[in-house]
Amino acid sequence: MALAVVAAAVLHALLPEPLKLQQSSWLPWIVMGILVVLILGDPGRIDRRERWLRVVTGVLFGIITIVNAYSAVQLVVGILDNATFTQPQELLLAGGSVWLTNVIAFALWFWNLDRGGAAERANRTGRQPALIFPEMQHSEHVRADWYPQFVDYLAFSFATATAFSPTDVSAVKPWAKAMMVCESLLSLALAALVIARAVNVLN
Repeated sequence: MALAVVAAAVLHALLPEPLKLQQSSWLPWIVMGILVVLILGDPGRIDRRERWLRVVTGVLFGIITIVNAYSAVQLVVGILDNATFTQPQELLLAGGSVWLTNVIAFALWFWNLDRGGAAERANRTGRQPALIFPEMQHSEHVRADWYPQFVDYLAFSFATATAFSPTDVSAVKPWAKAMMVCESLLSLALAALVIARAVNVLN
């Protein structure tokens, strides 16, 4: 999870200036500062069931989501404004960065919300899952104490963003299904707009 947060901050820093928040040079430092607080508050395996950790985690993921949503809106505006992107390489790089950050943001939220979060899953509190992974149905192929880690949610988010359809992971809660729909729609819209504009620039 920590590496994904760092990647999201780096991807935003690499975006063209028109897609960044004004005075956004402080943003990576804020994200890294919050991440350090979380790591110090719950080092190693994330299993401390502290309310303040949940709140700080939600704030961190909210910042990443809001900032990337701003970049996505600016990207769409830039595509509609034919003068913003004159090189297809710049457009594809910007679109890819926003798209990948979107995948990371949804993975973070899936990881944070499913069965009450990472600490609840680690402590096996018995909360009902919102996502059914193949390992749950084929337990003979995994260790007895298996439960989904962040990489599982990242893979699920990536598949949702690329396949635009259900994956080998099944969403069984309404909020999870709604998030899958939102991610698929956002990814489809970004991909269609970026590719269409890039082809137009090349022509």
